[in-house]
Amino acid sequence: MADDNRVFIFDTTLRDAEQTPGASLKVNEKLEVAHQLARLNVDIIEAGFPISSNEDFEAVRRIGQEVVGPVICGLARAVLKDIDRAGEALQDAPKPRIHTFIGTSEIHLKGQMRKDQEQVLNMAVAAVERAKSYCADVEFSPMDAARTEPGYLFEVIEATIAAGATTINIPDTVGYAVPEEFGALIGRIIAEVPNSDQAIISVHCHDDLGMAVINALAAVKNGARQVECTINGLGERAGNTALEEVVMALKTRQDYFGYDTGVVSQEIVPSSRLVSRLMGIAVQPNKAIVGANAFAHSSGIHQDGVLKQRDTFEIMDPKIVGLDDTEIVLTARSGRAALRHRLEVLGYEVEQDELDRIYEDFVELADKKKEVFDEDLVEIVGGETVDATAHYELQYLHSVSGTGTVPSATVRLRIGDETVQQSAWGDGPVDAAYAAIGQATGSDIQLADYAIRAITSGSQALGEVTVHLARGDEKVRGRGVSTDVIEASAKAYVDALNRLAAKAAKEEHQTV
Repeated sequence: MADDNRVFIFDTTLRDAEQTPGASLKVNEKLEVAHQLARLNVDIIEAGFPISSNEDFEAVRRIGQEVVGPVICGLARAVLKDIDRAGEALQDAPKPRIHTFIGTSEIHLKGQMRKDQEQVLNMAVAAVERAKSYCADVEFSPMDAARTEPGYLFEVIEATIAAGATTINIPDTVGYAVPEEFGALIGRIIAEVPNSDQAIISVHCHDDLGMAVINALAAVKNGARQVECTINGLGERAGNTALEEVVMALKTRQDYFGYDTGVVSQEIVPSSRLVSRLMGIAVQPNKAIVGANAFAHSSGIHQDGVLKQRDTFEIMDPKIVGLDDTEIVLTARSGRAALRHRLEVLGYEVEQDELDRIYEDFVELADKKKEVFDEDLVEIVGGETVDATAHYELQYLHSVSGTGTVPSATVRLRIGDETVQQSAWGDGPVDAAYAAIGQATGSDIQLADYAIRAITSGSQALGEVTVHLARGDEKVRGRGVSTDVIEASAKAYVDALNRLAAKAAKEEHQTV
């Protein structure tokens, strides 16, 4: 029933991924994601589980009415009231699908369902027939199919296709399968279920053993023509098959798989970022395709290769997934080629002798810092490298804030050979810390800009603070990192003060 070389993408970000602890979305947020999924051009959007709550019902109803392009699907247990509720939610959708499911493995039958195989088979058939009364497009899933006895699984599949199911989804519900085994199961279904050619065979894999994507791809290789997946691989427990990984694997290795999708790959990164922002779940830096480091290079050998010919160390063009370009990260491991490239981007054309001088200063600074930024390079080109411990050092910080409490801070700084301690009040703990530093240094410096971001995830994430301080027409940048954002803020301020001090010392030396 599927095109010979087409794999349909069934996105369940709004259903399965939204079940991720802490990731619940409001109706308007679900709509925002659904519109983005339409721009991504997925084939099917599983918009929710209508029976589960009035809000989920409303989300499915509105997505079905307002989102143009994809099939809009609602999930229902093999229970008639669930199916009726899904049918009601989708009654005004131009392209509706009802997806019904029931557990079929012996573990589920005995442990959860407390029913025998015949009872479950009858429930599955009745559910498909009821769903068929609401819409022509019906999907059925034998839950925990990967652990279901094959003979019984094939019987259920045959019966539900005969009842009207147009898609049969084979779930590896607990992430138990391995690629060869799962691929072989799909092959057997296609070969041994007599009416399997009357339905699209789909797969829904979980990542408990880290094999969701490869299991899904093995299934495609063996005849599956729909993959159920989520943006960023989010979902129950360890998550689901990652949409971006399946799509780009099929696209990049079409020579091996021979299949493609209709996904607009340039919308992958925008989709990832939207889901991450709305669900409040950061993407790990080394995540394939959409992680911050997926197209970033810090090794000098890799940087040199990529700059000379991108495909030496990149198998995909970052523009294909919606990024602007490859990121060359300047660190102590970077070489001259990467340094020259970045200088040229900043508008500096330097001869080899000058590059050698700049590179020596760059390496000296890179040994002290995690990453060298554009502002650092500008200073290095002008011979203005900064020793982060030149004049000011934050030795102690204590801050107090809270509801009904006036924020205050105490700092102790080493300033040259002296130690100075001051306390101050402020509008918040950061403002109080900056006021205390200002009193300790006796400076009239203005805070021109302040920015904070998390550079790792979780409750103990590292916070990176960047500040710009202004003194007259002179402006400098400072950076601080800590799991305590108040400490990171103070470190950034002191880092900027050191830059001002270094510049002042340089000017004084030149005057003498």
